[in-house]
Amino acid sequence: MRPMIAATLAAATLLSACTNPTGFGPGSGAAGAPGAQGVAGGIVPGSASDPASAAYFQQTVGDRVLFAVDQSTLSGEARTALTRQARWLQQNPGFTAVIEGHADEQGTREYNLALGARRAAAAQEFLVSQGIASSRLRTVTYGKERPLEICSSEACYAQNRRAVTVLAGGVGSV
Repeated sequence: MRPMIAATLAAATLLSACTNPTGFGPGSGAAGAPGAQGVAGGIVPGSASDPASAAYFQQTVGDRVLFAVDQSTLSGEARTALTRQARWLQQNPGFTAVIEGHADEQGTREYNLALGARRAAAAQEFLVSQGIASSRLRTVTYGKERPLEICSSEACYAQNRRAVTVLAGGVGSV
């Protein structure tokens, strides 16, 4: 019985010395995160580490811009974010996008729907000015109907005053 236990322990020790703790081969991810890269060190298609994926666009490029109270004018920071979006869209022509316009909970439903529409249009116009075909972009307004944050403070309101670029695959699929 003891030789069998010793053999099992020896085999387990040898196997553990030969395996990568992430299970994805050498070089798996910039921070060693499981799933960041494939077995051969390649990028997993569709993951946030894939520069041609919607997940990468959302997490790395940035999918939203924020607005000041009662404004649909793009700030310098918003223009910078939309410039990054435009570059990514130019490099990935197979994607179309819906630009969602949002507002905070202050004001009437009708006012906020109109404000959300102006915010989405401002983002769309900027992307078109950067060379993105208008046929690849569509806008929708949600006004105050889809808040990210629900509370009555400026910190929450600020997060809800936004335009969000939501990607869809394939030209013409929006």
